[in-house]
Amino acid sequence: MTAARIVIADDHALAREGLRAMLERSGRFEVVGEAASGEEALALCAAHAPDLALLDIRYGAAGIDGLEAARRLADEMPGVAIIILTMHETADYLRAAIAAGARGFITKDASREELIGALDQVLAGGVAFPLGLMRRAASLSDRSPAFRALERLTPREREVLDALADGATNKEIAARLGISPGTVKTHVERLIGKLGVRDRTQAAILAVEHRAGRAA
Repeated sequence: MTAARIVIADDHALAREGLRAMLERSGRFEVVGEAASGEEALALCAAHAPDLALLDIRYGAAGIDGLEAARRLADEMPGVAIIILTMHETADYLRAAIAAGARGFITKDASREELIGALDQVLAGGVAFPLGLMRRAASLSDRSPAFRALERLTPREREVLDALADGATNKEIAARLGISPGTVKTHVERLIGKLGVRDRTQAAILAVEHRAGRAA
């Protein structure tokens, strides 16, 4: 199995070293670069084209923060999955991270298993957000046009969207629902159009937010 290639961006050297050691010790991840600022993170991603960028929100030095770095990465290198790793456990930061294009949001007090589980989920094409924070973030979003658009989905489209929220690939969704991968692709394209979102990741995030809001 090929190791997933990761760039870590945190302004604390000890934090970066600890993350590198933990991830590489698993044998499933290769840290291809360490950055102390948002600018360095962007430069390393451009140089190495990693599978994933693990970004802090705030950096000690002047310059762009992790959210701006995430926005630029999402626009310029959409193939790089983004996870925000931060000590700021607030719904506002979570909403900002999602808007910036992040597919995961993990707090720095998470366990090794929680962090690696989030990395695996995002690398598999899914999203990874704390349920409690998602509930708080979703409470302010229930009246958005995208949430209202959920009511117009067909039952099959809802099934496909639920599977996207679980991080399933088109092939896995096809097996789950007993349809062809081509049919799944068509459903996903229609979902993106109906919900007015950018891509399947944003559709999955919307579904996770909606689940959280209903569970609150």
